[in-house]
Amino acid sequence: MAERSTLIRSLHDVGLAAWFGGSLMGAVGLNGAAEQEGGTQEATDRVSSSGWAKWTPVNAAAIGAHLFGGGGLLAANAGRVGAQKGVAASTAIKTVLTAAALAATAYSGFLGRKIGLASSTDPQDAEKAREHPIDLNEARQRLTWAQWAVPAATGSLVVLNALHGEQQRPGRQLLGVWRRIRA
Repeated sequence: MAERSTLIRSLHDVGLAAWFGGSLMGAVGLNGAAEQEGGTQEATDRVSSSGWAKWTPVNAAAIGAHLFGGGGLLAANAGRVGAQKGVAASTAIKTVLTAAALAATAYSGFLGRKIGLASSTDPQDAEKAREHPIDLNEARQRLTWAQWAVPAATGSLVVLNALHGEQQRPGRQLLGVWRRIRA
């Protein structure tokens, strides 16, 4: 590993922090406030959809920073991933969780846009919604699950980042390499 990876580590960690924090705040704060203040289900859908749409570009930048930083960290630590016992396994789990968080994020965005179109007061949006009708109640239920899956997966990634930090301690690296050699 290079002596320092401050930039890529920062991109990785800050991107993940924004992805996790934004998704959790949206699921709790934005959706909760929209439900409380919306009045009707359609108004609740419009308020929530509008808030999530405003968050989407920031979320996309956060995810991009996290993925770019993660790729850089993987490249910088490739030798340690192969040599230190336990690092490859936790890296594989992080990869699977990242893919799950990406899938849940994409599915949430897809459902949110469909619900937003169906609840919009704009005639063009209503026309688009009629072209591809959805069962709104089912879509809302699926959206709720998908929106909670994102902070669950990204929160798990935060925990795995802590594990990776512990695995990078010099003593843990030596012990991990020794165990790999013995195995």
